[in-house]
Amino acid sequence: MPDPITFKIEQKIKGAFGRAGTLATPHGVLLTPAFVIVGTKATVKSLTTDQLKKLGATIVLANTYHLYLQPGDEIVRDAGGLHAFMNWHGPAMTDSGGFQVFSLGSAFTRNLNKFISRGELEAFVRGKIPEQTKDPLATIKEGGVVFKSHGDGSTHTLTPEKSIQIQNNIGADIIFAFDECTSPIDSYDYQKEAMERTHRWADRSLATHQSNPSMREKQGLFGIVQGGHYEDLRKQSATYIANLDVAGFGIGGSYTKEDMEDVLKWVNPLLPEKKPRHLLGIGEPLQLFIGVEHGVDTFDCVAPTREARNGAIYTRDGRINLFNAKYKNDFSSLEKDCGCYTCEHYTCAYMAHLFRAKEILGYTLATIHNLHFFVTLMTNIRLSILENRFLEFKDSFASRYYHFNP
Repeated sequence: MPDPITFKIEQKIKGAFGRAGTLATPHGVLLTPAFVIVGTKATVKSLTTDQLKKLGATIVLANTYHLYLQPGDEIVRDAGGLHAFMNWHGPAMTDSGGFQVFSLGSAFTRNLNKFISRGELEAFVRGKIPEQTKDPLATIKEGGVVFKSHGDGSTHTLTPEKSIQIQNNIGADIIFAFDECTSPIDSYDYQKEAMERTHRWADRSLATHQSNPSMREKQGLFGIVQGGHYEDLRKQSATYIANLDVAGFGIGGSYTKEDMEDVLKWVNPLLPEKKPRHLLGIGEPLQLFIGVEHGVDTFDCVAPTREARNGAIYTRDGRINLFNAKYKNDFSSLEKDCGCYTCEHYTCAYMAHLFRAKEILGYTLATIHNLHFFVTLMTNIRLSILENRFLEFKDSFASRYYHFNP
């Protein structure tokens, strides 16, 4: 049976582990490295798919957990699948629901983020763990995870088998094995327990995927590497997942801000070179460069769209805040020589007005710009690899964006 997902390396980064390639899917070829636009509920907030295409988007990711709750994965299936349902006809991914194990579990009860600083982690190790202020909406068992809907309080059980069946109904080109995304403050013993459970869930996800020949022809399954910030666990997980008959790999979990690079150095050399690698939930510009340098092919993150709705704008000279007073009378574009629709037609002053007036158009225009920024950045990163100047481009971008030389 032919694999629906194929990956070809075109050029490697000299002196590093990264590469530029092509990722072929049933709905088109993706040029990598690439940024995956997050459309959680089969929509990128405030944008049409035509607007996505015009800003340069080539692939979207939808959320298994959220589409299962609303409108229901069977409705998406009956509409013709995700592509027909949302009028998107390029490549698409769905996550497994594993991140909600974290976001509705320990993150929800203790108000934690996916990323913490190493100093915060050391404080947690010394016993200064944030108090649990709410009951969790996710309870982990060997069979799967019992979720309490954040919407209406109803109870739902998500198992590896159920996750794959939901993703089959949604119909994305790339799907992920069900996993447990742990908290960065979890102990070594719990990280090990969760990692081993993730491996068992990966086996069950794969068995379910392989039991449905019609979907195997349309969807590629990625296994997910876990293990927290512990080198031995990450290597153990990478070795286990690498030996599964999957189309590619996701690198998951939560991190301290400082150890993501270490995790990639531990994991990626152990994963088969000729299969694609996706870094789940990562989107800070410098993290993209670090990820690419160490062998990541695709990334997804809500940051560009979420920040846009809060008036935060990404530019090559750093991020700006439209609520700053100076933009009220700034009649220049958000970014000179940007080329996006927003910068070609509107000024900072108009954008600042829209946000202060709480006009929905502001969300749309800011989102167009931010997504164009990320898509263009990844296009330029890919070009720098093909032209053998990646490290120089990384340094020049960082010195301008962060105002320092890394």
